[in-house]
Formats: sequence, C-alpha cells, structure tokens
Amino acid sequence: METRAKITVKGVVQGVGFRPFVHRLAEEFGLRGWVKNTTAGVVMEVEGDKRKVRKFYDEITLRKPAPAEIKEKRITYRPPHGSQSFSIKESTSRQRKEVLISPDIAFCQECLKELKDRSDRRHYYPFINCTNCGPRFTIIKDLPYDRTFTTMKKFRMCSICQNEYEDILWRRYHAEPNACPRCGPEIQLVRSKKAERKSLGYESIFKGLGALEATIKLLKKGKIVAIKGLGGFHLACDATNSVAVGSLRKRKGRPYKPFAIMVADIETAKKHCLVSRQAEELLSDWQKPIILLKKREGAKISDLVAPNNNYLGVMLPYTPLHYLLLRSFYPSPWALVMTSGNLSDQPIEISNQEAIDNLSHIADYFLIHNRDIYNRCDDSIVEIFSKGPILIRRARGYVPSPLELDSKVASILACGAELKNTFCLTKENYAFVSQYIGDLKDHKTLQSYERMLQRFEKLFDITPEIVAHDLHPDYLSTQYALDIARRSPKVMRIAVQHHHAHIVSCLVENRVKQQVIGVAFDGIGYGADGNIWGGEFLVADCRDFLRIGQLKYLPLPGGDRAVDEPWRMAVSLLVDAFGNRFPRIDFTDRWKKKIPIILRMIDKRINSPLTSSVGRFFDAVSSLLGICDVNTYEGQAAMELESAAHQLPDSWGNLPTQKYRYEIQEEKGRFIVYPAGIIRGIVDDLQKSVPKSVIAAKFHNSIADIIKDVSSKIEEKTGINRVAFSGGVFQNRLLLGLALKKLTERGFICYYQKQIPPNDGGVSLGQAIIANEIVKNKIER
Repeated sequence: METRAKITVKGVVQGVGFRPFVHRLAEEFGLRGWVKNTTAGVVMEVEGDKRKVRKFYDEITLRKPAPAEIKEKRITYRPPHGSQSFSIKESTSRQRKEVLISPDIAFCQECLKELKDRSDRRHYYPFINCTNCGPRFTIIKDLPYDRTFTTMKKFRMCSICQNEYEDILWRRYHAEPNACPRCGPEIQLVRSKKAERKSLGYESIFKGLGALEATIKLLKKGKIVAIKGLGGFHLACDATNSVAVGSLRKRKGRPYKPFAIMVADIETAKKHCLVSRQAEELLSDWQKPIILLKKREGAKISDLVAPNNNYLGVMLPYTPLHYLLLRSFYPSPWALVMTSGNLSDQPIEISNQEAIDNLSHIADYFLIHNRDIYNRCDDSIVEIFSKGPILIRRARGYVPSPLELDSKVASILACGAELKNTFCLTKENYAFVSQYIGDLKDHKTLQSYERMLQRFEKLFDITPEIVAHDLHPDYLSTQYALDIARRSPKVMRIAVQHHHAHIVSCLVENRVKQQVIGVAFDGIGYGADGNIWGGEFLVADCRDFLRIGQLKYLPLPGGDRAVDEPWRMAVSLLVDAFGNRFPRIDFTDRWKKKIPIILRMIDKRINSPLTSSVGRFFDAVSSLLGICDVNTYEGQAAMELESAAHQLPDSWGNLPTQKYRYEIQEEKGRFIVYPAGIIRGIVDDLQKSVPKSVIAAKFHNSIADIIKDVSSKIEEKTGINRVAFSGGVFQNRLLLGLALKKLTERGFICYYQKQIPPNDGGVSLGQAIIANEIVKNKIER
C-alpha cells in the first residue's frame, strides 16, 4: 500500500551532512519525494510502500551522521502525490527559527587521506572539508545553513567543486564550505608590524604552500608565529625550545600560566604524557578539545610550557592547516605551543588586520588566511577524572549545542558572572550556554559579549522576557542587565545569588529536582549579606536556598588585591590561629617587612572585607608552604598546591590519610567551620620540616573531611542525603575525588558537573533556571 509522509527533524541537523544522508537513505528504500533545510529544521516528504516509509523513518535516527543530534522527530501521513524521484530542494526560511546549529567539526579521516594523496587536486590544501567535517558555527551568520549565509559566500565554487556539491554520490554533496586551491581561501605569511615598520596594512611575503613551508622553517628557528585558525588566532612556537617559549612568555606578559601544546598524533602525545584509553578517545573525538594530561618523566617539552605543574594541555590537529604544520616533524616528538592569540584579558583575535595591529609586539610573523571568522570561539578544555571527563572550558566543538531541559522554560537571558564569563539564553526546553567569553572586566570584552549575544538571539530566534544577573552590583554583566531593564521596562529583571546559581547549574545538568546539600566552593562570590562568600553549604533546589553552613568569616586584607597576593590571606589565617604573635617560619621571614601593615589593616578593618572563601584558603596555604605567594593568573596558587600534593615521597605511599584538626560549631542554625586548627597543624609540620607535598596532601584530606562532616550534620538535621558540588575549587581533581569517596562511603548520593564547567562558566545556566522557577512560582500563586 502506497502512502506519503511529511517528516520534520529538529536538532543539530544542518551542516552535518543530514540532507545527503536522507537522500541516500530514501534511494536505498526506493522512496520518492524531497528534503530541504528550513529554519524549522530539516523537512522532507517521502512517498512509497507504507512499511518502507515507516522503516525509513526509524532508520533516520539509527543511522544518522555522527555529529548530528536529533532532538525531535515528527511524521504525518497524507495521500500520495505521484512523485517520480527524490531530490534536495532549495532551502526556505520562515520567521520562526527552530533549528540547532552544529559546532565546528575537526577534519575527518577521508579528508586527511585526500590531503596526503599527491595525485589528489586538494593535496596539501589547508581548507579541505566535506559534509562530515569542517567549519560550522564559526562561519555561520544566519539560518538556514546555506553557503550564502556563511563567510564562504564570497568564494564562488569552480566548476569541479560545483559538480561535487551537486553529486549525490559524493561526500561533498551540499557541503557548504566546499572549496579547492582554484576557488577557495588561501593562506599567506606576513611579517609583524615591528619588522615592517608600517602603521597601516600588511604585505605578504609568501602565499600558499610557500607560506606553509616558510612558517615551518621559522618555527624550527625559534620564531613566534601568530596563526589564524578556526575560531581565532593562536600564538605558536616550538614547545621543545625553551628560548622560544621563554620569549613568548616575556612578550605576552604571561610568566607562569600554562600554555597548551599541539602534537601530530596520539603516538607523539604518549611520548610526552601518560595517555589513558579515555584520554585517547577524547583526543581522537571530533571535538578535539585540549586535554589535561599528566607529564611523562623525561618528556622533551620545555619546562617553561607549564611551570610548577604536573599536567600539560594537549590537543591534536583539528584543521588541515594544523596537520600540515606538524607533518614535517613526524615521527619526532616535536610539538607546538598553541596558546590563544590575544592580549592579556582581551578576546581572542579573529581579524587579520586587528591581529597584526594588536599582536605585532608578540609575534614575529603572521600566518593568515582570507576565510573570515564570524563567531570567535576559543579551544575547549577537558580534564580527565576517574569517573569521566569534565569540561572546564566549553567552546569550540561544543558550542552552540544546547543543554536539553526536562520541561519548557520562558525566554530568558542570564548574563553570567565576571570571571570566565558566559551568557545563557533559554527557549522552550533548550538552554543555549555561550562559548567561553573570558573575564568581563573591560569595554572590549563587553563589546565582544554584546555582539555574540545579539548573534545568538538572531540565530535561535530568542527575544528575552526575563533577564537574570549576579547580585554583585559592580559586575559589567550586572550593569548590562540593569541597562536592558531600563531600556525595556517590560523585561522582568531578577538578581540571583552567585553560589545558588553554581549549585543549580549542577542540578540542571544532572536532572535533579529534589532539594540537595549544595557544596559551593570558589574564590569569590557576592553574598546575600554583602560579604564575600566562597565556602558554602546550602540546602537548595532550583528556586530557593538556605545557607546552612560556611567557612568562618575572616578578613581579606586588601580586598581584590588579596586575590592576586595570597600571602595577605595567609597572614589573616595566621592571626586567626595565633593572634598577632605567631610562630616564626620561612613565610614570616619572607614577609616580615609587610606583615605589620597587614596586621594594622586587619585590626582596624581597613579595606579588609569579610570572606568565607575556600578558594582563598587554598591560596593562603600555598603561600604558607612557600609554593606561590603571588597569583600571576587566576587559580595559580591553588593549582600549584594540588600539584604539590601529587608529589609525595615514596615512603608515604599514594596519599597519607592524616588530616589536620578543625572545629565545626552550630551557631544560630548554621554550621561554622573554624580553620584555626588546620593552620596550627600546618605551622607545626613546617617547623618539623615535614615535606611540603605531605602537608599539601593532608590539607586536601582535611577539606574533604570538612565536606563529609558538615554534610553529615546537615543530613542529621534535614534528612537530605543528596550532595551537589560546584564552584571553581572542584576543578581540583584530588579534592573532588576524595570528597566523592568519603561521601559515597557514608551513603550519600553525589552529583558533580561534566558537560557544563563547575567554574563561573556555568553560573549563567544556574541563573536562567532560578529566574524561570521564581517567575513560575509567582504565576502559580
């Protein structure tokens, strides 16, 4: 019996080879009709035997292209029209946009095979791609996903490429970025402005393969080259050359923050790092993020790449250009530093001219190309945890894929935090968390934020009815929300407490609706009482929270300056433990001239706001141990303290089980953790010359025990046995692992974040959901 069916598929179904896949599937089943992209998704009508039509419908999900994500699929039957063949129709637009957009996809094995084939017309062509790989999000301007709505519009396909594009049997069938050396983008190498001594414009010294070969020679000679990639520029140099790496650090003003490296393949990665099976799979996956891997002893990578750190950030080539840059060094263990091409605290550069203008004091040369980047997108970062990977920076390869929600929500803009900023837009049952924007501290980053927000609103057809923001009045994200509310009085504005947003982001990802004990540990977050929070135990759900526990308030001498100078907080903790006359240790000798000033600040409460921050506690202990007195990048002291804890002497085994003493007192219904005993124990160990690594490990054990003990007291009081972890401190794999082990052994059900970063990059998601629940509650009343 013949029938005709209209099928609509929504999700990530454009830019992933979905229409060619449907065409081939229809021909396999002997069906006629058509398929096309629309702003509502991929729509098709198929005609033929009813059983085959139904089987075809089922197989769409079972055999979809790997990068595709089907979120919704509908079928309606109608009388046959008498179609004679199957075709791909021109895309159509309508006012309502319901389609999702594919992230950028690392180049595939088939394209790699062609790239290496000397007889292929795309041999060594840096922009080779097909329907299974290549740029997507970074080049798209509007929907539907057609070449005319991307930055490839200016490149008219040659006749051969056009024939490939129209050939149903070829994998470049309707591949929108399709190109070749005759008709597509090209690379060129230019000198920096300091070499050219020019204020305007730039002059190419090599183009095409000549530019590529010259770049490789320059990198081998120790030069620094700014390389335009998929979502922005990288600053590159030879990772095995300490002189080159040191020069890059000096020029960029980045003395200690780890650089990422790119290696040719997994075998090379294994020469430098310990690569587990899980890490191998992640390195090979189509997202190609940076993976944090433990350094191998004797690795050839310069120690300056990641100073005072046991781990290296490693990624494999994800564009043909990257592969071609690294190919000449195989099978040597050579690697490239590939760090974000930007000025400190500024957005990653995407424009050729602006990159040359802004980075010429850092880079000696620029390897650029003429395919414009429309949406900047930095590399994603993943850390390997025993229970699965954790995204700590969500960007290329993951954005703009949304998080699917359990129920429909209002159209909301959540403006995010200040550090590691993201925004979140919600629509129906999707939450679109933006790519990593950076630290929202200056006008240029705010401009990038606003531009990206406007593009998300356009691409996903979202007009916010509600705007959510942090409680902190001075955050640029807060001021942006206030400005929206002033300009659009109908938009409802909702302020959300920072740590509540952290916990709710964890609940949303894990689809938890019940109340939990929320453990929110981070560096700084504006508290509901006006103090600086960061060591919080909350009883929370997606609407409300009660602060039921905290680290004792202590002065933060110098306020924001103490964030950059952990030694200040160390003095505060010593005063809390010993008063103004504390024992002599190396720390007190190092800072003896400045300690009296800090003592006066604490005594007179001069610029010394109160804080309960566990992040600052980690910083202070790092300084007490002489590991890091000054943070040159966010989290440095805490990261180096964790590294020290992993370097235990053999006589101590994997990890000592000892802990330091602390007190937990209940005051006015809240459990207060008193850390003085921990500081006394650390000072005593220092005076006994206990290895720093042992002290660091005991400190981690102590914090994990605090989490266990306070959670147990809260459970006794409330009956809640579910615990959710969030906040930047839980990027510390050692602490997270210890806390999970101790709590699960006590019968707690634990949740932590994997897809959405536990740091401030996840705050916007929590803000959006809390705002939705608050509004929904008001309506229901």
